[in-house]
Amino acid sequence: MKVVIVGGVAAGMSAATRLRRLDENAEITVYEMGKHVSYANCGLPYFVSDVISNRSDLLLQTPKSLHDRFRLNVKVAHKVNAINRESKTVLVQNLNTGELFEDNYDQLLLATGAKPRTLSIPGIERALTLRDVSDADHAKAAAETLVSKPNASIVILGAGFIGVELAENLAHLGIRVTMVQRGRSILSQFDTEMIEPMQAHLEANGIQLIFETEATEVTDKSVKLANGDLIAADLVFSAAGVEPDNALAKAAGLKFGQTGGLWVDDQQRTSDASIFAAGDAVEKLGELTGEQTLIPLANLANRHGRLVADVMAGLQVKSHHALGTAILGAFGLAVGITGLSETAAIRAKIKHQVIHLHPGNHAGYYPGASRVSMKVLFDPQSGRLLGAQAMGKEGVDKRIDVLSTAIFSELTIDDLMDLELAYAPQFGSAKDAINQAGYVGNNVFRGNTKTIQWHELDAAILGGATLVDVRTSEEIMNGAIPGSINIPVDELRERLHELAGKDVIVHCAVGQRGHTATQLLKAYGIRVRNLDGGYATWRAGLDALKR
Repeated sequence: MKVVIVGGVAAGMSAATRLRRLDENAEITVYEMGKHVSYANCGLPYFVSDVISNRSDLLLQTPKSLHDRFRLNVKVAHKVNAINRESKTVLVQNLNTGELFEDNYDQLLLATGAKPRTLSIPGIERALTLRDVSDADHAKAAAETLVSKPNASIVILGAGFIGVELAENLAHLGIRVTMVQRGRSILSQFDTEMIEPMQAHLEANGIQLIFETEATEVTDKSVKLANGDLIAADLVFSAAGVEPDNALAKAAGLKFGQTGGLWVDDQQRTSDASIFAAGDAVEKLGELTGEQTLIPLANLANRHGRLVADVMAGLQVKSHHALGTAILGAFGLAVGITGLSETAAIRAKIKHQVIHLHPGNHAGYYPGASRVSMKVLFDPQSGRLLGAQAMGKEGVDKRIDVLSTAIFSELTIDDLMDLELAYAPQFGSAKDAINQAGYVGNNVFRGNTKTIQWHELDAAILGGATLVDVRTSEEIMNGAIPGSINIPVDELRERLHELAGKDVIVHCAVGQRGHTATQLLKAYGIRVRNLDGGYATWRAGLDALKR
């Protein structure tokens, strides 16, 4: 069997090495148009700032090491210019010499990945991008020239994952960084109240954020914006997202989906039975929406590359649908997401219920405890988990990974109560944050506690509801919701007459005492709802709306 693989990073190299383990006799050739293969592209922003100081740490394999261990024929600086599906050949160009030659295949894998989205504005050619190791070399050299320059400034166009990671790492070098984002928030996958604390954290660490505008021109020393502003810029990065690098597949007449990604079946086979595709250039089927989507994540690329090798080797396998699980850290704060956000659920018209909670990352009595803010979506009829987001200093990765596994396994919100998770005071709590999500969700799902969301509060108050803050009088000195009255939870029984006959909404700091107050008032016949996530969630949502 002769196999040709176009692209030598995540999907391509996962397929090549897996196939060799399964078939010692297959002839496997990999063509990569860049100078490097099997490099850690997710580590590139950290190389720019010298957090990863050794460049060789990014280069996981070389053509020689891949040949020595796997007998792979890996050709860097070789671009596949065309596919002849009838003759099963590819036209390859050696980018060092310009030489053109043909190579034949029995099975072909397209793993061309994604490329930075190009902004069609004057001067954009001056902006740097960050796709491969060579890009990182240029970015690092350019940034280092600014380290000793007084008042040096860098503008990043776009605030997705790469943009935020770049911002943090450039700021570590002591350079002033401004991010320009067309939307209303960074990391548009997240809901506004869940991403707002990260935005405030970036600003607290010196990153200037500019929303709801875009660049119209890049000049030698500045960036012009659609809102009329002119921002000084010694260096500009374009991080306005990525798009499938699919010119080769389009020219070959392969089938594409509505997203612009290459269509594949559940074995990663394209519309040509001899051609497979995997990685960022390919559409994925959303697990919960049933819709095709683009998810440019390394874990999916590696997973699907391996699956292609299995299929080529004759194994009976098929790909699973995608959840889009992701995490990002900046300046010591992390945000993670899996499955549906509330925004995505509304857009897909998927019925859902929402809970917010703010438990500790580990036992509160053990030194170093900090808050993990969580949002969980579940089906209001079946209780099946639909999505989750989390933010905090520590423990976000653990909770998102558990929730991703739970969604993959089609667990319900009730099931979270009974998960047995590793516990010691420095790692978690006897009632882990995941279990607590189950407890909170169970109360809502089973109708034991009625809740109201932060963005519904204003309308409820205008409709005549009475908002009761059940925190202590000392706590409200640090901020209170306008129009609320303060009745600490411990005083509720003595002050029931103040609430008799009213439509009451209660809240505390994070929702826990609010639940206690809800149950107490219910017992005395008072109609009551708990503000989901308490003051902390309302505050984050309000701050997001004020931007």
